Amino acid sequence: MTKEELIDRINDIEWEDFEAKEAKSEFPKNIRETVSAFANTSGGWIVLGVKQNGKKFEISGVANAEKLEQDFLGTLRSQKFNEPVDAKSMLYHIDGHKVLAFHIASSPHKPIYYNNPQNTFIRFGSGDQRATNGEITAMFHNQSFGIKSEQILLDSNLSMLNEDTIRDYRNYFKLYSPRPNLIGNDIADFCKRIGIADNEGHLNYGGLMCFGKEEWVRRYVPTFWMDLVEIPGRSVREARTRYTYRIPEQENLWEYFQIMIRRLRLIVDTPFMMNDEGFNVEDRSQFKILREALVNMLSHFDPFSTIHSCIHIYTDRVEFFNAGGYPVPISQLGNHLYSNPRNPIIAKIFRLVNLSETIGYGFDMMNEWKEITGNDVTFESDICTSTVTFWLDSDRVSDRATNRATNRATNRATNRAEGDNTYTDATDKVVSILKFCKEPKYRKEIYDLIGVTYQQWNFKAFIEPLLLHDYLELTVPDKPTSPKQQYRTTKKGLLFLETI
Repeated sequence: MTKEELIDRINDIEWEDFEAKEAKSEFPKNIRETVSAFANTSGGWIVLGVKQNGKKFEISGVANAEKLEQDFLGTLRSQKFNEPVDAKSMLYHIDGHKVLAFHIASSPHKPIYYNNPQNTFIRFGSGDQRATNGEITAMFHNQSFGIKSEQILLDSNLSMLNEDTIRDYRNYFKLYSPRPNLIGNDIADFCKRIGIADNEGHLNYGGLMCFGKEEWVRRYVPTFWMDLVEIPGRSVREARTRYTYRIPEQENLWEYFQIMIRRLRLIVDTPFMMNDEGFNVEDRSQFKILREALVNMLSHFDPFSTIHSCIHIYTDRVEFFNAGGYPVPISQLGNHLYSNPRNPIIAKIFRLVNLSETIGYGFDMMNEWKEITGNDVTFESDICTSTVTFWLDSDRVSDRATNRATNRATNRATNRAEGDNTYTDATDKVVSILKFCKEPKYRKEIYDLIGVTYQQWNFKAFIEPLLLHDYLELTVPDKPTSPKQQYRTTKKGLLFLETI
């Protein structure tokens, strides 16, 4: 901060990153509260030698500035605070007075408190407030950034992975990864090379959450769950029904990603593209931005929190909600290349197949939303939660998704009626399923009907798309991949059959 900037701030008002105190010859009693508050939030300046007179501030100066500086810096590194606090000091000469300023950095070791944890403060507007027990707990919890997902589970093994999921990811890797040397000789070799298993075949938390079987994921991470809800209104209160779609529970993170990305693709106009070599095409599309936001959410989600990550799709916006605040202040995210995901292993999983940006460019990409669409993107974060909101130019985004699916189905039916040979065998199977499921049927019965085997791939190819587009529904709310679950054709599916 230059001398001119300091004078401008003094002539302004105190704000969230600026606190002026008189401190003629000794420290004010509440200075430790401000140190704690700045260190626990976004950092800020403490300026000594400025007197408040009504609503204005006047330069009063400090006596023996050198001693005050040494005493203050010594206090920040003493045992009065639970962790050393980083600070940069500046001495200014203004109108014959000496003014001391200290920049308190945001600490990576939150919470910062003096004497005991109850003396933990956060900055709120232009004042310091004592942190609540929930906020203190959240700060302790967030100290595990980058640690938990890399932790090896010594009693784990590769049999805990879902074979279909890891095979699906490995096939995706073959197509789109720029690092073919990591593909390995088999699944076991592949898992070691991408960093989700050690040489003995023990998995880490990140690998288990990305590709594990449901029973093992939930045994080690009981709170593992995320949500996507489409709400037909600008708020829950405004919606004519609570929601038009809610994502079924999935076995692991890769399965969540697959189904979430398909729902997001329905609400924007430009698809994500890759070239023949599997690299991202320079495509500044809405879908690419939302994809980056989704991967960012998964890379930073907190699987051990009771606050679940969720995507809310309203008619005027898409919200990506996560437990835990950003590791750095929002104002710093776009100023330099910064990458500090809560789950480095998970972030790497997506980066290896070109599904995310690296070293901080993702934030800049999300900010392009306004340039591309003309609508705002907003970032909000406190100690406990963070939200990224993409505002939409249409107030009928849920209807747009439904109309696209309906139009595709109607066009196929029309083409078939006109003798178009492009109506494929796959579509014939879809029609057969919808006719067959006018009465509830088990998944095995459906597979027997269309002559396919009981595999996850066949579920994705024939049943999941019908669930996504509301042509097929579960008879009771439960996990759609359960073999005991029954499926039934919806009114929309029956309407489609009538057009054939």
